Amino acid sequence: MTGITQSNKLLVADQWVDYALLDCGEGQKLERWGKYVFIRPDPQVIWPKVSPGLWKNPDAVYRRSPSGGGAWNFIHPLPPCWTINYRALKFKVKPTGFKHLGLFPEQQANWDWIITAVQTARRPVSVLNLFGYTGGATMAAASAGAMVCHVDAARGMVDWCRENAGLCGLADAPIKYIVDDCLAFIRREIRRGKSYDAIVMDPPSFGRGKRGEVWKLEDNLWELLDECRKLLSSNPLFMLINAYTANLSPLVPANMARAVLRGRGGLLESGEIGLPSKSDDKILPCGIYCRWQA
Repeated sequence: MTGITQSNKLLVADQWVDYALLDCGEGQKLERWGKYVFIRPDPQVIWPKVSPGLWKNPDAVYRRSPSGGGAWNFIHPLPPCWTINYRALKFKVKPTGFKHLGLFPEQQANWDWIITAVQTARRPVSVLNLFGYTGGATMAAASAGAMVCHVDAARGMVDWCRENAGLCGLADAPIKYIVDDCLAFIRREIRRGKSYDAIVMDPPSFGRGKRGEVWKLEDNLWELLDECRKLLSSNPLFMLINAYTANLSPLVPANMARAVLRGRGGLLESGEIGLPSKSDDKILPCGIYCRWQA
């Protein structure tokens, strides 16, 4: 036995003001980002729409192409970008080429957890954020006083993270920005003898590094976690794993985490993460998570 206590729960990101899931149904979700309303596809939405009248006047609709990918149809003029706030955090958002707007709002539930974990540690905390995207988790950790190393293979996403840091008043915070393949970076950090008190990862189902490295979640997650184990400090604080593969059970990363954390105590929590629909009491599933706190 590892000494780890395990629990399972549904996380719901229900503390937003500037974002809202207005309705969802028939393979689509209707969202408000600031004052703008969008319709985006979502394969997990397999039930009917609750309030069809809400869907009549969106600002933009993302339509998938039968040949793959898709494109935005802008019904009303939009600015090139705008900002939305979550408590003390501020983020730049804009429609991107693959239906996203530069932020995953369901992660608000994890941002709160990160902030609390760092603040209650009452000691200096170093955080490694892998597949960091535009830096939601980085902003949360840095705002709580952590030193953060933000890693993503896409330079554009790392630059976007820098912009978010400026918007959050964290331009001078101890954040290190790295454009690199995450697994390659981890291995170099191990050779350099580096360590981190906390590790956050949000790996995609599929991706490519800046030198063409191929990432597949089902093939590479175990290897990633096993290498991350070597980077944990002698007094680690937490590890957080997010995943968006619809067919992956939360037990998969939980079992992997139990294996790599063998011999340690603490609480291991896993489950689904979702957004509440404003039109009824449905929770839109947005992915799975696994988080361990020593």
